[in-house]
Amino acid sequence: MTARPISETVASLMPRAKTELAELVAFRSVADPAQFPRSECEAAAGWVADALRAEDFQDVALLDTPDGTQSVYGFLPGPAGAPTVLLYAHYDVQPPLDESAWLSPPFELTERDGRWFGRGAADCKGGFIMHLLALRALKANGGVPVSVKVIAEGSEEQGTGGLERYAEAHPDLLAADTIVIGDTGNFRVGLPTVTATLRGMTMLRVQLDTLEGNLHSGQFGGAAPDALAAMIQLLASLRAEDGTTTVDGLATDAAWEGLQYPEGEFRADAKVLDGVGLIGTGAVADRIWARPAVTVIGIDCPPVVGATPSLQASARAQISLRVPPGQDAADATKLLTAHLESHAPWGARVSVEQVGQGQPFRADVTSPAYTSMAEAMRLAYPGEEMQASGMGGSIPLCNTLAALYPQAEILLIGLSEPEAQIHAVNESVSPEELERLSVTEALFLRNYAESKKG
Repeated sequence: MTARPISETVASLMPRAKTELAELVAFRSVADPAQFPRSECEAAAGWVADALRAEDFQDVALLDTPDGTQSVYGFLPGPAGAPTVLLYAHYDVQPPLDESAWLSPPFELTERDGRWFGRGAADCKGGFIMHLLALRALKANGGVPVSVKVIAEGSEEQGTGGLERYAEAHPDLLAADTIVIGDTGNFRVGLPTVTATLRGMTMLRVQLDTLEGNLHSGQFGGAAPDALAAMIQLLASLRAEDGTTTVDGLATDAAWEGLQYPEGEFRADAKVLDGVGLIGTGAVADRIWARPAVTVIGIDCPPVVGATPSLQASARAQISLRVPPGQDAADATKLLTAHLESHAPWGARVSVEQVGQGQPFRADVTSPAYTSMAEAMRLAYPGEEMQASGMGGSIPLCNTLAALYPQAEILLIGLSEPEAQIHAVNESVSPEELERLSVTEALFLRNYAESKKG
């Protein structure tokens, strides 16, 4: 098989892909109505639905999921007897954070230094465009050889589980022989990579109460228990001096076997400041792919500007715990909750609320579909072989799909390589990666269809 006709078609479609990605990025589709109006997500969902209809998808529907968001579904029938492949992406995005820190507007696709910048360009609106490019290339070169289902989720970044619960209630909807999750990324630009593992996660909010109301720090400070100081001490208990996560009863010594992440490359990718050390012990791959990691992602406390000399009566924080394969997210939630309840100083009253949870995931990279993917990557990336890496992030839907369809093979690819800076300011996508991965997906679908004919 040659990649040339598919590659040439995808290359010719790239200007259209840029225009479409710009249209999709323009929607401020953060699935949190406290930050952005729900109409932005609804408009983005409508755009995705229209794009599927334009590609002759049938049964296109906006699915009202239990968390109050919409996911978009469509079905493209293939030849009689052909296998069915489910293609996944999500159109919701992370908040832009500090918009003034962006070098160009976050919701305006901007080309700079050979990359396209904008919130969602890589994670994961670009993933949806990748699916469209692959299907268009196949249509132009003999037709799509499989039946295709597309699902574009509307609340993946919030971790509220709406699509998981909808799928469980409608188990036939997303049934497929193979599932391609377009929401991960290559280990490095130009190195074709499938993601073998995902860490799960649990998200908790903890509140400490120590006083009936705020007090003057001069009149009462030194004896009255300050809730903010108590919170600082409690959060510090979640890490050892070297930065290793320390949740009572949670194992933190697993090792990663496979592709390694050199420390120098990691420091450059993470943009660690000169002189600042990494945290934890063991290889970098151990720390980010095989072990749990706790992060304090938010604290409610008075801002510096306008602060008064007061002792705080209450303090609240939101904590994310990434859970590696081999550990159960529900068990980790119980351990983290117990740790928070037992380590609060001075008898502070503790309340813990769970706001999100997803199980870790491990793919079987020896399955037949991966053979088809390896050959596709070999052709789309001449001179390179498919690599398998871990990913520290979470895609809870993977476990739901694996449980619903235990015979389905699940492959994870995508555009979120390190330079993409997903979830940070100045997120971007490499157009070359978009082009090559679109070629990869088209070739994979062709390879996979052929493999099923025997």
